[in-house]
Amino acid sequence: MKKKMSENHHVGLALFILCIVGLKPSFILGDTNASDAAALNNLFSSMNSPGQLSQWTASGGDPCGQNWKGITCSVSRVIQIKLSGLGLSGSLGFMLDKLTSVTELDLSNNNLGGDLPYQLPPNLERLNLANNQFTGSAQYSISLMTPLKYLNLAHNQLKQLAIDFTKLTSLSILDLSSNTITGSLPNTMTSLTSAKSIYLQNNQFTGTIDVLATLPLENLNIANNRFTGWIPDSLRGINLQKDGNSFNTGPAPPPPPGTPPIHRSPTPKSGNRGSPSNGDDSGSSSDSKSSGLGAGGIAGIVISLLVVTAVIAFFLIKRKRSKRTSSSTDIERSDNVNQPFTLASNDIHQENKSMQTPPVVETKKLDTSLSMNLRPPPSERHKSFDEEDSTPRKPFVAKKHAVVVPSNVNVYTVADLQIATNSFSVDNLLGEGTFGRVYKAQFDDGKVLAVKKIDSSALPTDTAEDFTEIVSKIAHLDHENVTKLDGYCSEHGQHLVIYEFHRNGSLHDFLHLSEEESKPLIWNPRVKIALGTARALEYLHEVCSPSIVHKNIKSANILLDSELNPHLSDCGLASFLPTANELLNQNDEGYSAPEVSMSGQYSLQSDVYSFGVVMLELLTGRKPFDSTRSRSEQSLVRWATPQLHDIDALSKMVDPALKGLYPVKSLSRFADVIALCVQPEPEFRPPMSEVVQALVVLVQRANMSKRTVGVGSGSSGANDYM
Repeated sequence: MKKKMSENHHVGLALFILCIVGLKPSFILGDTNASDAAALNNLFSSMNSPGQLSQWTASGGDPCGQNWKGITCSVSRVIQIKLSGLGLSGSLGFMLDKLTSVTELDLSNNNLGGDLPYQLPPNLERLNLANNQFTGSAQYSISLMTPLKYLNLAHNQLKQLAIDFTKLTSLSILDLSSNTITGSLPNTMTSLTSAKSIYLQNNQFTGTIDVLATLPLENLNIANNRFTGWIPDSLRGINLQKDGNSFNTGPAPPPPPGTPPIHRSPTPKSGNRGSPSNGDDSGSSSDSKSSGLGAGGIAGIVISLLVVTAVIAFFLIKRKRSKRTSSSTDIERSDNVNQPFTLASNDIHQENKSMQTPPVVETKKLDTSLSMNLRPPPSERHKSFDEEDSTPRKPFVAKKHAVVVPSNVNVYTVADLQIATNSFSVDNLLGEGTFGRVYKAQFDDGKVLAVKKIDSSALPTDTAEDFTEIVSKIAHLDHENVTKLDGYCSEHGQHLVIYEFHRNGSLHDFLHLSEEESKPLIWNPRVKIALGTARALEYLHEVCSPSIVHKNIKSANILLDSELNPHLSDCGLASFLPTANELLNQNDEGYSAPEVSMSGQYSLQSDVYSFGVVMLELLTGRKPFDSTRSRSEQSLVRWATPQLHDIDALSKMVDPALKGLYPVKSLSRFADVIALCVQPEPEFRPPMSEVVQALVVLVQRANMSKRTVGVGSGSSGANDYM
């Protein structure tokens, strides 16, 4: 009996040891970094758990130790993900940014879709997502991948290019072909100093290709777009494919005076690998030899010319000084009437110095958007130095360059707009904003637009040229969540801007009109509106160059289309109108950041604060300031902020119109974003790219969990978030 028990004991012990040595339960991580494994688990689930990915699991597992298909590791970190051409579907999830050691991500030639996520590995050198079904934007997060050398997003359904190329100086190959990307090429593309091949064919790009002129390109394909203007001479010697555009075929106009010549970085060729300077030196050397002059002969001629010039200048100055002396005596005898036009020698020195060295301008507190239109005040312009004429001369003012409004912007007459708005009747009044009234315009061809009449207080002087310049800047804004400019009118002292019309009105109307006049917004569309508006602000702040401060973020300026997609209006107006700050400070509706209320100065951070107030409106259904409420609840931010991290208090703050139908976790995360945006110290508020990222994560997690409830306008499915 004892012997049998002993045998059983040994057998059990052997089986236990065998289990420990031979089996590796899926919930125990082995060699792989835990964060990397979790990110791949999430990716596997997002791609609908495809069977063709051997060893992959939705939770746990050991990607490095178990040799997951397509995964390459170094020690415990994943460094490559290569899953091309496997018929994968679904999306990419929301955790790829955790893969901080991955240098190559290749998911090309699959059926992956949805919006291209923000969450991509941040240290990629190669990113290939070509031949899929990705939608939305080429995301801003790609802008931060400084090691990136190869980027291929071709053959997808991308509509926007939100990438800032300033930091992508290592990028050698860029392929954005065969999408539906609109707008002009961003100015930041001039930073692509390592670019050898760029493929932009089969999109809807507009404007010129001048930003590519200085790049060291060998291959450029821009066929089948809507480019205009002239092809820079520097691009004519490369492998260029340009058919299917509207380029001008005549000679290009000369550059404006003072424009430096374009020097494109030369491409090294076989047999001539020396530096450009060496080539120039040899050329000049051969020229001097062929002319029969040595280096010493040339130097002698130059020195002789300098000596002759110096002698002539000496006699001219001496003669001029004698005239000034007599002139000065005459002026003193006539009670110094023209004394301001007499300059002492020290004054002349200082004046010459000021002409050569521009004054240092204090820009610490300068609104970045104003840098597009800075002009020196008249007091800083310099007088003529010709003192022989005692008649005062007007200061020289350089003529402004001709403002060219993009060809897709229509020009209307006042008569056209009077007919379309029924003489700007009250029946067609859509609303009244800080800068003027907005009217609905119905045209004979059935087109409906929104016409904004700019008040004379916003444009105090009748400067048609300045107004056209403002319109030109606004016309270049191109984002799916920014209200598009259709045209403008500037005649008879009237200045009007014409925008696309959105039938669902403003977010303010949806939230604050009586229930009889508006449809209640369920939770999913509210998150969708917040995300879209955040993307519009991210575009203005981080894609536009220079950045544009909106200054007037409020629910009345967020317009909703038939699918409740948000469109931010008035973009650029407050940045470019001369009296905008003064007018905005007179009409504080509870959206202004504390520093704006104190100083009247706007910044990117004050926009973030105002956006946080709009999110509070979406959460609570309350106005930013409501004098009808008790004193402690009149200011929405002051009342709500202390309760944002208390889940019980938060549930009592929620808009009653939601009737309790919302995901609790989603509500809590939404409140966390609000708390970050409305911090009183501007330096602690996040940039809009981080706000967008947080909202995208919120949306994707909600979609993954498939837990959304609600009734009202629109369906209640998870897709309502997007």
